[in-house]
Amino acid sequence: MPTVREIAREIVRREGGFVEDPDDRGGATKHGVTIHTMRRLGLDLDHDGDVDRQDVQQISAQMAEDIFLSEYFQKPNLVKLPIPLQASVFDMQVNAGAQAVRLLQKLVSTMGQPCSIDGVIGPQTIKAVRAAHSAARDHIVDAYGIERRNYYFALADRRVETQKYCRTRAGGKGGWIRRAEDFISPRFHMSASQFQKRIAQWV
Repeated sequence: MPTVREIAREIVRREGGFVEDPDDRGGATKHGVTIHTMRRLGLDLDHDGDVDRQDVQQISAQMAEDIFLSEYFQKPNLVKLPIPLQASVFDMQVNAGAQAVRLLQKLVSTMGQPCSIDGVIGPQTIKAVRAAHSAARDHIVDAYGIERRNYYFALADRRVETQKYCRTRAGGKGGWIRRAEDFISPRFHMSASQFQKRIAQWV
């Protein structure tokens, strides 16, 4: 089982270097740390009185790891989740913020555990997730990964500009789908034909 630091390091590796995609609402980003996160944290790295793309460009991989651990693992209380779920929820928290916890809350609710879907890990969510994990220890991690994959597909259905994150230019699985399936057992990965059928209506 990888440590939380190793998971953060892998997220940084997956996120890559500096990007500024106009279709990405995160804005200027480096190692997965967005300009919005840096402004919220007041990270004026060049000490010129503001936080802009130049500051984003100065973020190091080590700084990104530290930010992820502090802001996306410790503060959201992910450490209170069952250990097998932590990696996938942590990765999704970095990718989609509180939506990661909402997906988990929705999942355990459908599994019969009372849980408010508010994106916050409090006593009720901890109790519900632990109960769901105990009842479906062999399945809940895959079920959460599938929820992630479905979320990405649904987002791309609604927003055409995000389809490029789900489908490569060659027509295969894009980064978002591969990212979700990194946390799903191979037997539940979509085949090429299943993937093509799912995206057939896209432009």
